[in-house]
Amino acid sequence: MTSYSLRPRAAALAAPFAAPFAAALAASLLAACTVGPDYHGAPSVAPDAASASTFVRAPANGIIATAPAPNQWWLALGDPQLNTLIAAAFAHNPDLRAAQARLRESRAQLQQQRAAEMPKVSADAAAIRMREPDISAFSSSGSSASSSGRGPVSFYTAGFDASWEIDLFGGTRRAIEAADTQSQAVNADLADAQVSLAAEVAQAYIDLRDQQQRLIIAQRTAELQQQSLTLTEQRRAGGTAAEVDVERLTTQVENTRSTITPLAAQVDISLDQLAVLTGKAPGALDAELAQPGALPALPGTVAIGDPAKMLAQRPDIRAAERRLASSNAQIGEHIADFFPKITLYGDLSYSAADPGHLFRQSNATWVGAPYLSWNLLDFGRTLGAVHGAEASRDEAIAKYEKTVLGALQDANDGLSRFGYQREHLATLEKVQKSALRSADLTRQRYRAGTVSLVDLLDTQRAEFSAQQDVIAGQAELLKDYVSLQKSLGLGWQGQQEPQAQQQPQPAQPQQPQA
Repeated sequence: MTSYSLRPRAAALAAPFAAPFAAALAASLLAACTVGPDYHGAPSVAPDAASASTFVRAPANGIIATAPAPNQWWLALGDPQLNTLIAAAFAHNPDLRAAQARLRESRAQLQQQRAAEMPKVSADAAAIRMREPDISAFSSSGSSASSSGRGPVSFYTAGFDASWEIDLFGGTRRAIEAADTQSQAVNADLADAQVSLAAEVAQAYIDLRDQQQRLIIAQRTAELQQQSLTLTEQRRAGGTAAEVDVERLTTQVENTRSTITPLAAQVDISLDQLAVLTGKAPGALDAELAQPGALPALPGTVAIGDPAKMLAQRPDIRAAERRLASSNAQIGEHIADFFPKITLYGDLSYSAADPGHLFRQSNATWVGAPYLSWNLLDFGRTLGAVHGAEASRDEAIAKYEKTVLGALQDANDGLSRFGYQREHLATLEKVQKSALRSADLTRQRYRAGTVSLVDLLDTQRAEFSAQQDVIAGQAELLKDYVSLQKSLGLGWQGQQEPQAQQQPQPAQPQQPQA
């Protein structure tokens, strides 16, 4: 029995490919030019505002110019329940998981583009066994004589082939550049989704605590008013109170109770909103959050940094800038289609009737050839693709400019609302103190019989309204604080580091040079 090895000799395999790979090396030395415009950064947008030392609408008090940390601004509110909710949202929110999936997809596409720059190598093998008929056994009259034909024939083959498109004019490199910057843009999208999610959870939580606190005030006020109504009804029964007084108190009680039902409904809505934001079904957080809690405590001062820092750390601006870089690279990717493409092709195969003799050098067949293709006449298809890529680049520039201007507006509007709301809340608190003192004095005078029931009811309504307004004002100030953090681009997690915003005018398409 003949013994044999299927391991080919290294020299026998390498020799047929020596010439093609030598040509590949020479061609790679020529692949030093990359057509299309090089990216030199984003255009300059509102340079005076972007380089200012402070924001135009920054309030005079409660703001410091220290640059804030980009993540976990909510820790400054000192509410462990809020911290837990945001952490749960980051772990389970469906929108955030979708953004993470899009990032993985973009990185897989980048991997595919990088692989296109490398050679393609494949192998095949076959073992064939067949039996041929004995055609000589057929007579001239068409009848066949008895014959079993030739015996079985065996045939074995194995081969390797490789191809490599030389990136002479950088079309593949531009495609990799476009995919890479697009992946970076999707990464910034994920950070932007985190910023929005943290703000949305915080605002829903503040709404919940605001509604719960105002519901408590309404219920307590209704109870006190009911007690007054009960006493007045007793006095009417004793002949010391008029029927009109009972009706006035009844109206006041019912008006107060009418505010309880919509507040209770709003509490349920906020509970369900928080549940969905954290990736749970409506009602799943009722046991955890239905117990009323106080509003978070606003920090004494707020760090805002300067406009340049804000523009550098906002994820939506980073995403727009990276998409601009990607669209710029796509121009060169299409320009490369104007030029010839060279593909190196090599094939090495062995065939034999005996597998023991398969990999003998005498049984080898090899082919090595450079292959040139050039689309000389396409009736404007490539030119149209280039013009389309240039238009996409110009659109990306406009979107980037809009994003920067929008960010400056968001930050300044947020600062303006926050500053004025602080002043408004201070006024509401003064009104509340005055309403409380007036209500106490009127109650004393009413017991002494020096003021009418109408006066007492008016002061009680003012007291109730002032208490509700202060709670609502505190909640609104907290939500303005949250909106300010979002407008500054704060709240993203992970290792995304903001890139310095270069802002020269973008390069225009240039004539390709080898």
